[in-house]
Amino acid sequence: MQHAGETAAQGLPMSAAQTNPSSETLRDAILALLDQNKAEDVVEIDLRGKTSVCDYMVIASGRSSRQVAALSEILSEQLKADFGVLSKMEGKNTGDWVLMDVGDVVVHLFRPEVREFYQLEKMWMPATATA
Repeated sequence: MQHAGETAAQGLPMSAAQTNPSSETLRDAILALLDQNKAEDVVEIDLRGKTSVCDYMVIASGRSSRQVAALSEILSEQLKADFGVLSKMEGKNTGDWVLMDVGDVVVHLFRPEVREFYQLEKMWMPATATA
C-alpha cells in the first residue's frame, strides 16, 4: 500500500520524485509498476551501447487486450505523476500491442498470442540467451 507522500513506483518520498530521472530510475519504476499490476513474463533488455534509440527495452504481457491497455495507462499516468515524464504511445486503442516511448526506456506490452508471433525479445537478446 502506498503511504502518504510516497510515489507508487518506488516508495520514495514525493520530494525525491525527479523531473529528469535517469534511464535506470525509469526502468526500475516501470518494472515495479508492471509487477504491482500483475503483468506477466516481464523481460528487461539492456541496450546500452547497442543502439542510440534507448538504454533499456522492457517487454511484458497482459492476459487480455483490456489488461494491456490498462497497464499502458497506469504506466503513463504514474510516470507523469512521479517524474513529470510524458509517454508517447501507439496501439492502446486495440490493446494487442502497445508501444510506449518513455525516453531512454521503450516498453512493449503484448497480448500473449501477439508476443509469441513477433518474438521481439529474440531480436535483441544475446545469441546465447535465445539458444
